[in-house]
Amino acid sequence: MVGKFILACDRALTLMQGLSALLMLGLALAFCNAQAETINSPHAEGAEKTNTLFTAFAQRSPKFLDPARSYSTDETPFTYNIYEPLYGYHYLKRPYELIPRAAEKVVAPVFLSKQGEVLGVTAAPEDIAFSVYDVPIRRGVMFAPHPAFAREPDGTYAYWPIKPGFLQDKYSLTDFKQTGTRELTAHDYVYAFRRLASPKVASPIYSTLAQHVVDFGAYGERLRLTLKQQEQAQKQASAASTANVSNLDWLDLRQTGFEGVEAIDDYTLRIRVKGPYPQFQYWLAMTFTAPMAWEVDRFYAQQGMAQHNLSINTWPAGTGPYMMVESIQNRRHVLAKNPNFRGEPYPCEGEPEDRLKGLLADCGKPTPFIDRIVFDLEKEAIPLQGKFMQGYYDIPQVDRGDYGVAMIVAAGDSQEKAALYAERGIQLPSTVEAQMQYLGFNWLDPVVGRGDTFEQQLKNRKLRQALSIAFNWEVYISIFQNDQAQAAFGPVPPGILGYQPPPQGINRSVYDVVEGQAVRKSLDVARQLLAEAGYPNGRHVQTGAPLVLYFDSAAGGGTNPTLEWMRRQFAQIGVQLDIRATDYNRFQEKMSRGVAQMFMWGWVADYPDAENFLFLLYGQQAKASKGGENASNYQNNEYDKLFLSMRDLPDSPEKEAIIARMIEIVQTDAPWMFGLFPKSAGAYQQWVGNAKPTQMVRNTLQYLKLDTTLRYEKINTWNQPIWWPLIALIAFIALLIWPAWRMLRQQQVRTAMGEAAAPLSTKSRDN
Repeated sequence: MVGKFILACDRALTLMQGLSALLMLGLALAFCNAQAETINSPHAEGAEKTNTLFTAFAQRSPKFLDPARSYSTDETPFTYNIYEPLYGYHYLKRPYELIPRAAEKVVAPVFLSKQGEVLGVTAAPEDIAFSVYDVPIRRGVMFAPHPAFAREPDGTYAYWPIKPGFLQDKYSLTDFKQTGTRELTAHDYVYAFRRLASPKVASPIYSTLAQHVVDFGAYGERLRLTLKQQEQAQKQASAASTANVSNLDWLDLRQTGFEGVEAIDDYTLRIRVKGPYPQFQYWLAMTFTAPMAWEVDRFYAQQGMAQHNLSINTWPAGTGPYMMVESIQNRRHVLAKNPNFRGEPYPCEGEPEDRLKGLLADCGKPTPFIDRIVFDLEKEAIPLQGKFMQGYYDIPQVDRGDYGVAMIVAAGDSQEKAALYAERGIQLPSTVEAQMQYLGFNWLDPVVGRGDTFEQQLKNRKLRQALSIAFNWEVYISIFQNDQAQAAFGPVPPGILGYQPPPQGINRSVYDVVEGQAVRKSLDVARQLLAEAGYPNGRHVQTGAPLVLYFDSAAGGGTNPTLEWMRRQFAQIGVQLDIRATDYNRFQEKMSRGVAQMFMWGWVADYPDAENFLFLLYGQQAKASKGGENASNYQNNEYDKLFLSMRDLPDSPEKEAIIARMIEIVQTDAPWMFGLFPKSAGAYQQWVGNAKPTQMVRNTLQYLKLDTTLRYEKINTWNQPIWWPLIALIAFIALLIWPAWRMLRQQQVRTAMGEAAAPLSTKSRDN
């Protein structure tokens, strides 16, 4: 028993010694860490000091980085920074302005008649059979280093054809030892256009371009026939065990072309478009029309590449400011500065407030400013937000404008969060985007539509105007959009040529102009219009029956707060609103048939031209009769004539004047309640420079810069470990154990002394 007791005492002593050591270690760590880096960083040691921007992507890796197939917003941070379309958009100017990227300049088309005669710029649209764009290509533009261009000393391609088994250990471009490059030419754009028509690519833009580019649709059909012949040849070769069968997987588009797109010489691209189509220039700013080197297309067509995740979708090759240097699917992607990029100068002009915001300080300096862009997967929003607030992400997500909006809303709801954002110096710049949301009236409906007689047309118009006054979009924006939208006066949003700010653009049918500002007309005015429409106090002037209107919704009914709020808005003037809720498929069907009376709809611009919004009210786009995008089925002869003339005009004062008249027409007719233009907002750390949120400019990474010294200092300040709880815990445990240890120690000493005395006493008795 004594031995066991002594053993227990030894263990207690050992425990106290361990706690003492742990306490000393805690104190040492706390002291040392006062001067050390943070210990919880998700990045490699010292990464915060490098000229690297850290951001995230959600859910999955980008699916398509092939410019011919890419159409998703989560892909654009990669595609628009790796590839160079002919044109782009000025980073700072609003309205959006086309600028050359790989082209030397933005060119005006030459108009031709059916006979091929050159027409003047003032030619009537009906006389123009073709628009010819001769686009000069910059000289000296080089592709980023890529194995597809690598050559042996004898001039043969290093990786064409690859030998059987060569790809066994190849899963990344970095596994290929040799790379090469060459100069960009007009032929690369020709090849890219041909790929858009290839059935092997299945580009989503093919059908649209086939409507406008000469011979493009027929070329696609010819390629389908060629592909069938190739597949038959491949089967025959495979059956005969012919060598290099894999080479037949490539459809060599250099062999056959079409009239609509050709290279006049190495540095001149000619595109022939049917009729006048000024909006075509905007397609040249999309990555659909980015260049594609035939060597790259051929390189990835080889057998085994796809199985090793080697493709244009994972390892693209372009001439833009960045190139892909690391790609781990659903985990991590890294862009690095293209060493062959020429260095485009930072813009020197912008909006008036841009200079005050410091956005012009880098005027003329070569871009890009940042060396590397790291995209890490973050599946959950909370960890992403947490790392951003710790400083470990410079931008939450490059392609998202809702993070900034959410943070602005959160700051408005919480003083604590507002103070935190301010203390951390978070930048939350916002902008009104080129998109809109509206409440539409069905022009085919006898109550809220056009009306059969002239008298009924006037009455129905007054009804729509009365409803437009009663529906307070400013309050709607405050409640349901958290003030992150702008009330619309017409169909054209800010940033688009043709938009007129107050007081010129104010909708006089709904608002009064007071000291240059829009003030919504009173409900008394709405009630008077309602009475003139034949519904005094919301009841039919003859029958006395209440006016019941029907709102078709795919968002559910019943207690939905938005729909309940809408009911109350119309009830203010005595109008009853009946919600007809359904699923989205049923809703779409009703819209296609033109049987919905009232509905909510929206539109996001494909390109920054008023035509992309005004066509939504063009009679020939009626959804019910034409299958178009005119969901209201609105038709006005004057509007339609003006649309046709406006559509074919380049940006000019004449075009602006026509747009102004078209907006005036629909403001009076009120086929829509011109609802709102949503805002987007970026979220940037204080050390991110040149940040300006935009939906239309996609190559924004090229213009951003970092203050890495400030980042390093702030991250270390914000993420110092807190050691005192650990030290306090150790001390508390020690205090609890100390009395017991003392007692054990004393008992140990007494026991030891007693055992030493016992033998001596026995010896005395024996003597």
